[in-house]
Amino acid sequence: MIRRLSVLIVAFILFSGCAVKDSVLEYNKSADYWYSEIIKAIINNDMDKADSLYTSLSSEHVASPLLSEALLIMAQAHMDTENYVKANEYLDEYIKKFGSSIKNEYVRYLKIKANYDSFSRPNRNQQLILMTIADMRRFIEAYPYSPYIPMVQTMLVQMELGENLMSENVASLYEKLNKEEAAEFYKEKSDKAYDGEGEVINPKIPWYRRWFE
Repeated sequence: MIRRLSVLIVAFILFSGCAVKDSVLEYNKSADYWYSEIIKAIINNDMDKADSLYTSLSSEHVASPLLSEALLIMAQAHMDTENYVKANEYLDEYIKKFGSSIKNEYVRYLKIKANYDSFSRPNRNQQLILMTIADMRRFIEAYPYSPYIPMVQTMLVQMELGENLMSENVASLYEKLNKEEAAEFYKEKSDKAYDGEGEVINPKIPWYRRWFE
């Protein structure tokens, strides 16, 4: 019994020593260390670890030139994994910290693209659609000669058509509820949202989602 207890105590001490050693390795490191570990975590598709490592980098090296690059890498990595909410958090942080950077134009484009790519369902997120449309228009006005203008303009047209479709659907819903005044309001809004020529083709919705739209 005494021998077994001694073995357990030794094992506990050794384990504790390793734990302390590992914890020492995970703080008070250089910016290069944190940056390289972030890249490794992203390559391994471990975004939770990458988020944690970025927190360490930003906490220990607030003035490091690697911080801005890490923010962009984290934002792009989250976009690649379709976590657009998290991507936007990193882009917002970049704009807040480095708003006067020469990369500000690119970052604002990325933010627009992240919001655009997040619309996997055409009949939802009305407020985000309106906000993204406003961001697109501000971008076009602020950067009229940007190389990203053609992409932003294409996305803007599609978002405006999405807004048009949403207004039509809301108008149809109010008609079913016999609320003619509200229905007319959204019909007029739909007409204003799309005043171009040609026919608007509505997106096809799978049968299993029609019950919920």
